[in-house]
Amino acid sequence: MGWDFLPSALDLARFQFAFTIAFHFLFPAFTIGLASFLAVLEGLWLWTKRDVYLDLFRYWLKVFAIAFAMGVVSGVVMSYQIGTNWSVFADRTGNVLGPVMGYEVLTAFFLEAGFLGIMLFGLQRVGKGLHFTATCLVAVGTLISAFWILSANSWMQTPGGFSIDADGRFMPEDWWAIVFNASFPYRFVHTVTAAYLTTAFIVGAVGAWHLLYDRRNERTRTMFSMAMWMAAIVAPIQILIGDAHGLNTLEHQPQKVAAMEGHWERQRGAPLIILGHPDMEREETRVWLEIPKASALILTHELDGETPGLKDFPANERPTNVPLVFWAFRVMVGLGSAMAAVGVVSLLLRWRGRLYDSRWFHRIALLMGPSGLIAVTAGWITTEAGRQPFTVYGLLRTADSVAPLAAPAVGASLLAFIVVYFIVFGAGIWFLFRLFGHAPYPAESGPRQDEPIRTSGITPAPGIRHAGHGD
Repeated sequence: MGWDFLPSALDLARFQFAFTIAFHFLFPAFTIGLASFLAVLEGLWLWTKRDVYLDLFRYWLKVFAIAFAMGVVSGVVMSYQIGTNWSVFADRTGNVLGPVMGYEVLTAFFLEAGFLGIMLFGLQRVGKGLHFTATCLVAVGTLISAFWILSANSWMQTPGGFSIDADGRFMPEDWWAIVFNASFPYRFVHTVTAAYLTTAFIVGAVGAWHLLYDRRNERTRTMFSMAMWMAAIVAPIQILIGDAHGLNTLEHQPQKVAAMEGHWERQRGAPLIILGHPDMEREETRVWLEIPKASALILTHELDGETPGLKDFPANERPTNVPLVFWAFRVMVGLGSAMAAVGVVSLLLRWRGRLYDSRWFHRIALLMGPSGLIAVTAGWITTEAGRQPFTVYGLLRTADSVAPLAAPAVGASLLAFIVVYFIVFGAGIWFLFRLFGHAPYPAESGPRQDEPIRTSGITPAPGIRHAGHGD
């Protein structure tokens, strides 16, 4: 009785998973692109013999080490939550999703674990070719990890290749159809491209910050230039990829698209609602700004094309929070458009020879630093909130996936997660900003390589030598 003020165990479990995965997703979204950026930097150093690339490699290697560690630690929590708060979901889908997640460990995790140490600490201990190979393999490992994780998530969005047994468990029938389900290719390309843009704008923001204080630093100019090239080339491509992904979503999850667009009625020549508020009680969207026929043109590539409305579907099969899906989608698209605009402006300034001298543009690039992180979070919210009320789209409801736990138990663990996450990851993020705070300079140092990394109970060899000298 005394706990009646708490939300339901279902709502608390959903919020806990959303909170922890939102923290976790930020780090892979950064490190996937950063690992590839490091491989490019080391490759350019080996090819051109210019120390500027080696200095930038060492500068960003320290950042990668911290961000990668926080990503791994926060990711471990997700598996435990699925086994505790969502044990029914794990039981029902484990025969399909368990092996897929296992493949991620056997391929990506082992690959990264095997070569990460060489990448971080082996630059002066192994040959240049071997070290570059290790860096490339770590970058490939991040992409393989994204492959399996997004395959599993995409299967939950567009399930295929399975049967359901008498106990309601999903049983694998066709692994190709499971792994390469209908939405996976689009989601994989869209997410990885978003990760590259996230990294580009963080690198660009750090470069812009230091250009505001010293426009002559060659290393700062180089990393800012590389980031702006990525923005100029990849951001417009991402818009095209997003369009293809949206058409795929329209085909397989029309309720989600209707919520994203804020459309309640099926119609031809639907307008694109730029600003508005979906009212779930009145089942209408209060429109503040719209572009006539633009939604139909985007979704069907025809001005008078027909698009679905939320009223086409039973109320218990629509997304449970339409305003959240509606606004998260606009945040994602708005920031993506802003990224493309920054890329175009950077090309114009580069052509005029003013890329490193335009302080107003450096301030814009600095403000756009977190845009990728915000955009990928908004995209994830759009994807996951738009799939509700299902965990496996159309087949397994979220309410039927949660473990039989009491609300106080879930609430206590949620509170503990909030406290621990803000302390641990707050400290990690603070340290990242300290690393960002100093500009890259000639002979930049990477992670310490003057002595072995100490593990519990083991005295490093230099420590033994020093102790011997004191006898």
